[in-house]
Amino acid sequence: MTDTSGKQQSTAAFYGQAVASFAVAMVATTVGIFKLEADTWVRAFLGIAVLYLVTSSFTLAKVIRDRQEAQLAQRSYSPFEKL
Repeated sequence: MTDTSGKQQSTAAFYGQAVASFAVAMVATTVGIFKLEADTWVRAFLGIAVLYLVTSSFTLAKVIRDRQEAQLAQRSYSPFEKL
């Protein structure tokens, strides 16, 4: 009997789709801001806002993941749970 860890691994296709989706969204947003008929400072503000949103989203995702992993590590199992 093999003991598998509780951590699920995503497939290479799912990883590739997530990276491609992120890249398409960033490129589309960048082109949209660049093509916007507005002053340069408005486009710069929108660009900085998008970068701030992306970095804070990555940070939030990491914090949630770390919290879930910590909860799983603290969980105690009964001896009969794996039967």
